[in-house]
Amino acid sequence: MQAVFSAMFYYAPIALYQGALMVGYTTVYTMAPVFSLVLDQDIADDTAMFYPELYKELTKGRSLSFKTFFWWLLISVYQAGAIMMLAIWLFDTEFIHIVSISFTALIFNELLMVAFEINTWHRYMIYSEVGSLLIYILSIYFLKSDFDPAFMLTWAFIWKLGVIILVSSFSLYVVKLIRRRYAPPSYSKLT
Repeated sequence: MQAVFSAMFYYAPIALYQGALMVGYTTVYTMAPVFSLVLDQDIADDTAMFYPELYKELTKGRSLSFKTFFWWLLISVYQAGAIMMLAIWLFDTEFIHIVSISFTALIFNELLMVAFEINTWHRYMIYSEVGSLLIYILSIYFLKSDFDPAFMLTWAFIWKLGVIILVSSFSLYVVKLIRRRYAPPSYSKLT
């Protein structure tokens, strides 16, 4: 998102997010939901023990490869571009609020992407998602230099933010469903 923002101003080194938001994004707002993914299970433990050939796929090293890395990179570039371009296009007269618009879209996008990756929900995953969202909402009122709560409670902000999230997150979820339909993972035959 910073690259898109800088490109709009002829690559001037203008920071989109200042220190508190950058630290908050990587620690307070998104750390718990991303870390909660370690609790996710593709299949039940007893099924994994009964079919040890499922581990064979992991030993081939296909889970984390250059292809996977570049796929993740493509997704992040698409999402950042979609969030920034739609924020500028939809909120063309409210550019002064670009930080609150884009950061809110980024937080919701990250929480949704974590939710879309979960196969088996665990209560701590739900706690982390809801807790991160509540912490973000509470911090809006404490970080008044970055956010304008009155602007963020308007109907125009809410529906335009919904469009941004729809394009940046749900379109990738549809692609994931299509890929899963036509190229299912090996463990899906057992469930």
